[in-house]
Amino acid sequence: MQASIVKRFSNIKTWLFVPATRIDRVAKAFASGADAVIVDLEDAVAAADKIQARKDLQVYYDSQDYQPIWIRINQASSNDFVEDLELCQQMPNLAGLILPKAEQAADIEQLYHATGLPVIALIETALGIYQIDRLAKATGLLAFSYGFLDLCNDLQVQVGTAAADIIANQIRYQLLLASKVHNLLALIDTIYTDFHDDKGLGQRVQLWSQMGMSGMLCIHPKQVAVVQKSLQPTDAEIDFAKRVVEEYEQSGQAVFEIDGNMVDAPVIERCRQLLSQ
Repeated sequence: MQASIVKRFSNIKTWLFVPATRIDRVAKAFASGADAVIVDLEDAVAAADKIQARKDLQVYYDSQDYQPIWIRINQASSNDFVEDLELCQQMPNLAGLILPKAEQAADIEQLYHATGLPVIALIETALGIYQIDRLAKATGLLAFSYGFLDLCNDLQVQVGTAAADIIANQIRYQLLLASKVHNLLALIDTIYTDFHDDKGLGQRVQLWSQMGMSGMLCIHPKQVAVVQKSLQPTDAEIDFAKRVVEEYEQSGQAVFEIDGNMVDAPVIERCRQLLSQ
């Protein structure tokens, strides 16, 4: 993916899902302040409802209310993949596509060449993890995210345990590394399922932001504000960053001390990044 395209999406922090069966919620999703809205044709739509969901999506796309959305289509091995792809080819002004259960680079490239739209690959199977490096080289790939519950089911990991936390961080590390090496948008963290748990969500946001991820998948509009608030630096962090940059610009020294902390090039760069955000 070209650097200019990656940069265009680098400020997206909140990716909010809306079921394709509830197109009326798209406007509310944008009103929540979400940076990107994903209309879900996959897990959120029962098999019997997918045809009608596509029709409703087309109606919304053709309406005056349309705002560029992302679409999570069905996995490449499903019977619905071809129909979803045909629908997306009729919607050139989509923001992009989400490919669930990504396992083959060829599937990503097929989507990109057929639509010209950037693709986010969801890693949700053991095979997907195994193929990360090959997937990262696919033409048209913008970023990785992952579905942790699906991965736990496939790997037979018990959700909500210390073991699951270890696995989750290992997956994050692999995807972060592959994204960096192949010049992709930094990893987008997976959903936080309890949308009533603001404290837990805030702690998750701190974790992924400290790890260098670019954003997070959200399943409820109320999560958007929590994510945005949790990403705000503290007054103390901003003050420290200002003092570091001011000292560096005034003195020109490569190494100096602020409040007992040694400051060198990496610290100066981090402070500049903080202030630029």
